[in-house]
Amino acid sequence: MAGLAAGIARDANMVVMIRHPGNDAKGSPAVLFVCVHNAGRSQMAAGLLAKYAGPRIVVRSAGSTPAGEVNPAVVEAMRELDIDVSHEFPKALTTEAVEASDVVITMGCGDACPVFPGKRYLDWDLPDPSGLPVEAVRPIRDEIDVRVRALAQELLG
Repeated sequence: MAGLAAGIARDANMVVMIRHPGNDAKGSPAVLFVCVHNAGRSQMAAGLLAKYAGPRIVVRSAGSTPAGEVNPAVVEAMRELDIDVSHEFPKALTTEAVEASDVVITMGCGDACPVFPGKRYLDWDLPDPSGLPVEAVRPIRDEIDVRVRALAQELLG
């Protein structure tokens, strides 16, 4: 059963990579955001970067231990910025997702992320919004926003 679940997660990541706007852009940098559950921090970061960069950056997110759904308080906090992550779903971290990315940003997943030469790795120390009300998620979202804007500016020039 574990093998089947891994295969499904890998397939889900590939589908998301194929269908995400901008993935056809040859030469565009690819960024992977990774947190534990792929239900909060990485979903916010991916939504923000996709908004700011559009098709100029390929954006992915994943989790080392994906949750069953995106945190509802995260969905609400992002909706306040006119970013709809309600259609997103937590995806498992796969080797393929890391290999297909130029920049891998981890947010509290420790050593779960495989390391490959030629990739840039950043670790953003951010609180986990799991179980928090939207009022407590907003400051986390805002800190992610600051970091994502700086990353987009750096990658796009």
